[in-house]
Amino acid sequence: MLPMKISIVGPVYPYRGGIAHHTTELVKSARKMGHSVQVVSFKRQYPEWLYPGKSDRDPSRNDILSGSQFILDPLNLFSWFKTIREIKLINPDVVVFQWWNPFWSPSFSFIAHQLRREKIKVCFLVHNVMPHESNPFDKVLIRMALLNADGFIVQSEREHKRLEALIPGSIIVDCPHPVYELPEGRIPTKADARRQLGIPLDVPLLLFFGIVRPYKGLTCLIDAMGLLSGINPQPELMIAGEFWGSASEYIDRIANLNLDHQIHIENRYIPDEELSVYFSAADLFVAPYVDGTQSGAVKLAIGARLPLLITSPLASKELLECPSAVMIVPPGDPASLAEGIQKWLQGEWIPDPAHLPKHEWDSMVQVIVSMGEKIL
Repeated sequence: MLPMKISIVGPVYPYRGGIAHHTTELVKSARKMGHSVQVVSFKRQYPEWLYPGKSDRDPSRNDILSGSQFILDPLNLFSWFKTIREIKLINPDVVVFQWWNPFWSPSFSFIAHQLRREKIKVCFLVHNVMPHESNPFDKVLIRMALLNADGFIVQSEREHKRLEALIPGSIIVDCPHPVYELPEGRIPTKADARRQLGIPLDVPLLLFFGIVRPYKGLTCLIDAMGLLSGINPQPELMIAGEFWGSASEYIDRIANLNLDHQIHIENRYIPDEELSVYFSAADLFVAPYVDGTQSGAVKLAIGARLPLLITSPLASKELLECPSAVMIVPPGDPASLAEGIQKWLQGEWIPDPAHLPKHEWDSMVQVIVSMGEKIL
């Protein structure tokens, strides 16, 4: 595999969130493999009034990727031209746009169109074809952007089908979302992690991790905990992540079900330095999504070798083939979630996390390279 010149357009640290982590890991892997990678990131991602969280900046103590150019502002046309100019200067073999939200459509479609006019090949790495909470105008905006790509990389079969329906005849290559490893450094024992969180060592602990949004189905998980009232052993649930929107409906639901003593809430963005505490403390990772096709939090749980209880929207081919480490239940069904948790508690399902799939970042880099060769 000959070295390539690759430009990647997307968020990186100090921006927070799964896409920023994805871009960062992808760049690191590509550079280790000998490719020359230009990183074009954002001078500003969103206007403050549009971002639903407290901040789009990551409080983790990470290093900024060398050579990152924070120049793109989705609301500043001059920055679009600057982005085009900087990419043209290195004349890359392929430009990879991280795609997950139609908010980026005007800037990405303009930049991609201009680059293709200069005979520079453009690939969109698609996390979600459609946003999780969509509106009637999204499809028009999405087509406007994605029609300016020479090819696509998708990370799930469901997104492949969605993209194929939206843009028939396009070049689409599948590559599973790679696994995140826990940050390097001292990973605490379960006993140490439980002490830090104030949770007894002998309590079965479930973990719900990541930004709390409606499509992630947390209300179903809370209701499932209510259905398990009185079961022995009594499980506890750690909810670790920032609530986008009011947390009151969740807190009220917990109180109404008398679950205050069983459910712990850490309503904040968890920096990288603390990830290992939550994942080391947990016994079972639960992702009760009612929509969506993949989850960075699930990939982090796999990296931490935690068994998974997930709903069918997240059931990729690889996870379907791992019943010894992954239990899959229907979405939006608290009774099915409760039944799955009960089977685990009572030893009817004894998971073996060693059987979890482990996709490497190198594989995604190889897909990008082959995509660049395919569309050249």
